[in-house]
Amino acid sequence: MYETIVGGIETFSDFLWGGNWGDQTILPVGPITILLLGTGLYLMVGLRFMPIRQLPRAFRSLFSGKHDKEDGAISPFQALATALSGQVGTGNLAGVATAITLGGPAAIFWMWVTAMVGMASAYSESMLAVRYREHPKDGKSSVAGGPMYYIKNGLGKWWMWLAVLFAAGTLFSALATGNMIQSNSLTNGIVGALGNADILDPDSITSKRIVGAVIAGLTFIVILGGIKSIGTVAGRVVPLMAITYVIVALVTLVMNANEIPAAFGLIFGGLFEPAAAAGGFLGASLSAGIRFGVERGLFSNEAGQGSAPIAHAAARTKDPVQQGKIAMVGTFLDTMVICTMTALVILTVTGDFVYNEAGETIGYAWLAGLEGIQVTQASYQAAFPFGDWYIAIILAFFAFTTILGWSYYGERAIAFLGGEGLVVPFRLVWVAMVFVGSFQEVDVIWRLGGIANAAMAAPNLIALIFLSSMVFKITKEHDAKIVAGGLDVDYDASAHVDDSPEADAEGDDDADIDKKPE
Repeated sequence: MYETIVGGIETFSDFLWGGNWGDQTILPVGPITILLLGTGLYLMVGLRFMPIRQLPRAFRSLFSGKHDKEDGAISPFQALATALSGQVGTGNLAGVATAITLGGPAAIFWMWVTAMVGMASAYSESMLAVRYREHPKDGKSSVAGGPMYYIKNGLGKWWMWLAVLFAAGTLFSALATGNMIQSNSLTNGIVGALGNADILDPDSITSKRIVGAVIAGLTFIVILGGIKSIGTVAGRVVPLMAITYVIVALVTLVMNANEIPAAFGLIFGGLFEPAAAAGGFLGASLSAGIRFGVERGLFSNEAGQGSAPIAHAAARTKDPVQQGKIAMVGTFLDTMVICTMTALVILTVTGDFVYNEAGETIGYAWLAGLEGIQVTQASYQAAFPFGDWYIAIILAFFAFTTILGWSYYGERAIAFLGGEGLVVPFRLVWVAMVFVGSFQEVDVIWRLGGIANAAMAAPNLIALIFLSSMVFKITKEHDAKIVAGGLDVDYDASAHVDDSPEADAEGDDDADIDKKPE
């Protein structure tokens, strides 16, 4: 029975992302892959490649301006850090390694493609999240936003079912991939490291429960204060851990600089000769590279999935365009910087990696039959002493901040579905699930991860397509003001676009962009 359930989950996930149903190829690539890349490309063209053209300006705007008196709960930078806390996680370490071992080095190219077109999706969804957010309680600091709100307020009551579907998918994804998987990975890493030091018994469930209880306790302390507390912690921890990781990765690449050209050769060469690299990884085909590159790319940067805009909606700003641009910075940093660092380390570091029972060795960890995080750890271990410890520590920070970020996403989802009164009980359940996940087997949950991501991404991408005219209109007005003023300006979209029924009745010039699909 168990094997049947797991098999069904794998088959459905394979279809969503790869287009395969069992041994049969139904589509060249999966429907979610088509929807994700297609929507991102459509938005990028409609925005006239603004996310790429204005990326430097977006970086400069991270720390500019005073936002203390604006509507919102946290600063724009803290909103970005909170979003990154959910984005930068096991996907940047284990996900990149899995993409390479399952789809070949060419999968990294498709991760890049996902990120570049994903910048348009990240911009659009976060801009809309600020534009259509609500204040569920009295006071400007109480905010609630995200795809469920811009579906509800932007598309109208006939599309409420899509908002509910997204919120339900978010809740499921939060508890599964954002909570239990992260808690389990974090606990296993800590127990394994302490076991090597003879501090804990790595095979004892009691050891896992002790560590799980500590993680749950720390989680409770942070999330009890809600988004303000999460934003404060994320604003301090996320930049530090990201910068530290990039610096160590750069040092590793300098030590192996002679291998870098060959690494890029593998990435781009695999696009044209996918079978040529079939020496040691599974699925050496173009479709496998696309499938795992796009899926792992989304798992890493979450652009188009709809999670990050929930955090960006809490930013203290009246300018949805500016916050959208800040959001696309997060996608760039997550994939084009951090994931690329991981990929290049894996593809450049050489050593003697055992790949069979006979003890024979091979030069690269990604060809040695290792899985996920083992590939990354083995690569860093070969690069310098205690490299595996370093990855264990980095993974611990990545996983813990992911738990914090996703707790807010789940909180907003359940509040949308059942009301603000469920928020505090949800936080208690969240902490309990962190503890339970620390010592439970989560193999099935890992397999459900792709389905959970799709359950969020599909409703969100559909909404982005229908609301794209709003995105293009507001962006065009904002950019016109930048050209006129020669500098960035705070742009209050609500002062320029009227969604009210009266605007439609009076024939307002902007009302046409808010007509709702019936």
